[in-house]
Amino acid sequence: MAIRKGLSKPIGSLTQMGTVRLGKRTENRAPTIQEFVPLASLNDIVFGGWDIFDDNCYEAARTAGVLEPALLDQIKDELAAIKPWPAVFDRQYVKRLDGPNVKKGKNKKDLANQVIDDIRKFKAQHNLNRLVMVWCGSTEVFMTEAPCHESMAAFEKGLEASDPAIPSSMIYAYAAISEGIPYANAAPNLSADIPALLELAAKTGSPLTGKDLKTGQTLIKTIIAPGLKARLIGIEGWYSTNILGNRDGEVLDDPESFKTKEESKKSVLDYILQPNLYPELYGDLHHVVRINYYPPRGDNKEGWDNIDLVGWLGYKMQLKVNFLCRDSILAAPIVLDVALFLDLAKRAGMSGIQEWLSFYFKSPMYAKGLYPEHDLFIQLMKLKNTLRYMRGEDMITHLGREYYD
Repeated sequence: MAIRKGLSKPIGSLTQMGTVRLGKRTENRAPTIQEFVPLASLNDIVFGGWDIFDDNCYEAARTAGVLEPALLDQIKDELAAIKPWPAVFDRQYVKRLDGPNVKKGKNKKDLANQVIDDIRKFKAQHNLNRLVMVWCGSTEVFMTEAPCHESMAAFEKGLEASDPAIPSSMIYAYAAISEGIPYANAAPNLSADIPALLELAAKTGSPLTGKDLKTGQTLIKTIIAPGLKARLIGIEGWYSTNILGNRDGEVLDDPESFKTKEESKKSVLDYILQPNLYPELYGDLHHVVRINYYPPRGDNKEGWDNIDLVGWLGYKMQLKVNFLCRDSILAAPIVLDVALFLDLAKRAGMSGIQEWLSFYFKSPMYAKGLYPEHDLFIQLMKLKNTLRYMRGEDMITHLGREYYD
């Protein structure tokens, strides 16, 4: 809203500020992405959502304390008009939170139908053509696939029986995908990435992406690790710790929710460094991830990394990174980009897993039989090549022999 009013620039948003090279370097064609592909305009976006607290968006933003009051007051009317619907919530899955604005139903199928009803009313009320759902809820407890996840028939029975293997985020995913709406999981927990919901997405045409937005420490990790690997510099250890004091930090103070986040954050190095191919360099890597809830820091997260390196002739070195960042400020442009790109994918007839959006996620979804690509620079190449493909432009391979032959 602040961007729409010209109060600030959309810094951090690829859809709003990024460019895409077309053709040879000698052609000097590099339009902005929003000029190149038909993205929805920011002026056409209408916001709606659910929350376990009934504060409107202006009140919630003032409570969160991320944005300066002077800025919030300039968009107060627009924010105050957005009031959350009662949420699907169960403390079984997020133990450190509770709130009064929660749906009640006879079973999880009933709750899913209530969410679908909210979606349909919202679409009709605002005369909307298309919708996108992004799950931005708190990290749920660690879960693995269960029998009720294996097929849609089993999942429907699980909803009717309120199977404990179906958490709140899965109910939202089911509701969105049932309506053919694109769905993104911005948290690390199991959600749309189960066989049943992939089956449903194939039927309804919903594009899917996730999981766990790549914002702070893991963003830096996926920038640094590919560079060290490219130069074949050995890594003995990578110690990562975070302190943060927002609601995310409070939720992750619970060991079961932290387990979900830990699995997401730790998997990155395994796939980037490929210790199976480079056992002498990365086979004995000690990778430690810690998150500490520290209320005085609020949303201003601090991430420390200590990296123990091994260079030529076995000489030891160290690299230390201290990233003082703002969690929500880094996440906001990603949520915007993911929503706009998912809407584009839906209009382009691209359903199911959208691996080209892995650029935005710590634990990207991928097809069975593959491994996820975590290298940020390969992910960006994949994203931009997908846009070129959509528009009938040549893929950029960076071979470059045509300039010298």
